[in-house]
Order: sequence, then C-alpha cells, then structure tokens
Amino acid sequence: MFFYGKLVAGLIGLVVGGLLGLIIGVFIGHQFDRGLRRTMEANSPENIARLKERFFETIFLLLGHMAKADGRISQQEVEHTEMLIRQMGLDAGQRQRAIDLFKQGATPEFDVQVTVAAFLELCGRQPQLRQTLLLFLVSLALVDHGIEPEERRVLDHIAALLGFNPMQLEHLLRMAQAQEQFHHRPGGGAGAAAGPDRLQAAYAALGVSPDVSDRDLKKAYRKLMSENHPDKLIARGVPDDMLKVATEKSQEITAAYELVSKYRK
Repeated sequence: MFFYGKLVAGLIGLVVGGLLGLIIGVFIGHQFDRGLRRTMEANSPENIARLKERFFETIFLLLGHMAKADGRISQQEVEHTEMLIRQMGLDAGQRQRAIDLFKQGATPEFDVQVTVAAFLELCGRQPQLRQTLLLFLVSLALVDHGIEPEERRVLDHIAALLGFNPMQLEHLLRMAQAQEQFHHRPGGGAGAAAGPDRLQAAYAALGVSPDVSDRDLKKAYRKLMSENHPDKLIARGVPDDMLKVATEKSQEITAAYELVSKYRK
C-alpha cells in the first residue's frame, strides 16, 4: 500500500511535465509514501506496546537514579515511589519489577546516558512523551519540599539528554511546584479563597502570567488538559497503569483554572 504516492504523483507529473515531470512526481510521491509508512508503523499496536514497555523501564530506572542523587534515598522518596506504584495499580509481579528497576537505577554502575539513549531511540520522535517522563522525575525531586544541589544537577543532566534546555526545565519546575498546591487539598477547588499567593500559584500552575488575556488563558488550560488526556497518553505510549497519575494532574490543572476564572469573574 506504500506506492500510491509514487503512482499518483508520478502520473500527475507525467501529464504536466512529461518525462521530467514523471521523475519529479515519483520522487515527491516516494517522500509521501515514506512519511505514511513511518506514521502507520509508529501507531501500530506492536510499536505502542514497545513504547509502553520502554517507558515503564525508563521511568523506574531514572526514579531510582534521581532518588540516590544526593547519596541517600529518603523516606519521602520511598513513599512517593510506593504511592506511584499504588496509583498505577500494579500486580505483585509488576510491582516487584518496578522495585527492581528502581534499585538498579540507584546503583553506582547505572549508566543514565545509555538508558536515556535507549529511550530516545524508540520514543524520541514524540516530544510529549519526553516531557511526560521528565515531569515524573520533577515530581520526585520536589517531594522533599526542595531540590538538593546534587538532585538538581542530575535533573539538569537528564533534561539535557532528553532535549530540554535550562529555561524549559525551569518552566516545568515552576508549573509542577504550583500544581502541587492544588493537589487534594481541602477547599482546594474553585471555591477556595483567592488570596494573592494562591492566585499567583494558580497562574504559575497553568504556565501563564497574571496579565494573560482570557482567550490565551483558556488556550493554555486546554493545551495542558489535552497533554494529560488519557486517550492521547495511551496513543503516545504511556502505560495504562500511569493514567491515574495523569488524571490527578488534570484535576490539579482544573482546580487552578477554576480559581483564576472565578477571580476574573
């Protein structure tokens, strides 16, 4: 089925430009066929399964590496990883595999560059998948209510390997820190009092400044919700088990948006 581009473009080129047009048309059609093949292969069930497997392996390896960055794994980091495993609803075998990967990532001989390179080889063409991976690491780094210098160094290194520059990482950090303030807090929804600090955090959680227009505010909100939509995450290769985490992230984003919207009204 990957010859229709060459056939159609070649015929059009022949009619329009003769032999030279035929050659040009076949070349253009060939490029179209290659792009179509890549798209269909990327979205095949087999490739999605490989993406999910690689994402699962990479996230727990890097979580272990991040947790050990400052020389010790804190109780908060252990509890955060256990919480992630519970949220994912892993069975006994999957849970043990996640723990083994975490421990492997925490060993001195773990090679973060090899791990990230293997992830990028399979998933590198999907920027949203790279960002989702980085956000999982950011959430672990923030669990101690502050990022240690060594943790930040490792986070900077992984972000760079994934193709994010320092400004992009800083933006993600600010958003993640602000979104945490809307995470299952009593009265944390739209009905909460919109104090100056909380309102500022709501804008930061949405990745916008307080002087943003209503139109651009809604656009930023919809973009964040789209990025965390379960159907899109599944299509990108995020394991089904991790969708609960994305759902919670969506709830945080919605709470921030509702607070800003109420204040503006």
